[in-house]
Amino acid sequence: MNRWLELFIGLVLVVGMILIAWASSAYSWTMFGKDLDFLHAAWLFLKGGIFWLITSVGALLILLGISDLKD
Repeated sequence: MNRWLELFIGLVLVVGMILIAWASSAYSWTMFGKDLDFLHAAWLFLKGGIFWLITSVGALLILLGISDLKD
């Protein structure tokens, strides 16, 4: 695929998702009584990802420390 086309499609997707997240947060989007706030869901997902990243780095450091104690 053409690199400029890939860049353009990627830019359109990122800007589109930002606009959808903003619109779902700014206006009341509901379906079957459930709130569709994509910005809130993305924030929760990001916080969860940061939590698991820090937890994994901590576990990795513990394993590396145990490995160094053997030597």
